[in-house]
Amino acid sequence: MIKSAVTVSLVEEARGGPFVFWDGLADACQRAAELGFDAIEVFAPGPDAVQRQELEPLLEQHGLQVAAVGTGGGMVKHGLSLTDPDPQRRQQAVDFVKSMIDFGATYRAPAIIGSMQGRWGGDVSRATALQFLAQALEQLGDYAAQFDLPLLYEPLNRYETNLFTNVVPAAEFVAELPRGNVKILADLFHMNIEEADIAQAITDGGSHIGHVHFVDSNRRATGLGHMQYEPIVAALKEIGYDGYLSAEAFPLPDSMTAAMMTIDTFRKFFRD
Repeated sequence: MIKSAVTVSLVEEARGGPFVFWDGLADACQRAAELGFDAIEVFAPGPDAVQRQELEPLLEQHGLQVAAVGTGGGMVKHGLSLTDPDPQRRQQAVDFVKSMIDFGATYRAPAIIGSMQGRWGGDVSRATALQFLAQALEQLGDYAAQFDLPLLYEPLNRYETNLFTNVVPAAEFVAELPRGNVKILADLFHMNIEEADIAQAITDGGSHIGHVHFVDSNRRATGLGHMQYEPIVAALKEIGYDGYLSAEAFPLPDSMTAAMMTIDTFRKFFRD
C-alpha cells in the first residue's frame, strides 16, 4: 500500500529550501501525526545531528516511520560530491553517504543521493563523471544491501545537475550496475521540468522506482500548482508502486498549510 510522508529539514544553511517542516523533530513528528502522515523524511546535516534517544521515542509516541534520509547536507555544508575531480574529496563524499546509510538503517530508512551526485564540467568530462558516479553508486548500493535497504538515486532538473535529468535514462544506468540495489527516486517537480509525459516516465521506470517526491509543478504543496495528478496516480498504480509519496515542498504559505494540502491530496487519490 502506498504510504504518505512529509519532509523535515535540520540543515539551517538550507533554510528556505523545499522542505515542509523546519522547527525540529519534535515539532515535525507532532504535526505529521496530527495530520495523519505515515512517516517523516529527514534532511539532516550529518549522522550525528540526530540522537537515537531523541528520535525513536518521538516515532513511537506518534506512530510514525522514517521514509528516507537525505544526504544533501554533505553538499550544502561540506561541498562534497561523488563526481569531484579530486579522488580524496570523492572518497570523503562516499564516506559521508555511508555514514548517512548507517544513520538511516537504524530506522529502516534508505538514503537518497540527490545533490551529492554533482555534475560534470571543467576537468571532468561527462564520461568520466558517469564513471565516478557508477563506481560510487555501486559501492554505496552494495553497502546499503547489508541492511536490506536500497540506495535511492534522484535524477534532478537541468539547473541542478547535468548528469541524469530524466527517469528512464537514470533507471537504465542503475540497471547496468553489476550488483544493483540502487532504485530511482522520481521527484514530480524535477519531472515536470524534464519529462515530456510524467505518467509515461513513471510507467517506463516501472520497478526501478523506489521512492517518490509528491509535490506540485512549482515545488509547492500538491494542489498549489498546475500538476495533473490523475494520470500520475494511475501510472503509480499500474506499476504496483507501494512505497512512500513524500512531500518535498516549499513551506508556503506556511508549513502547516503545505502539509495539509499534501495529505488532503494524498487521501483524495489513495484513501477515498
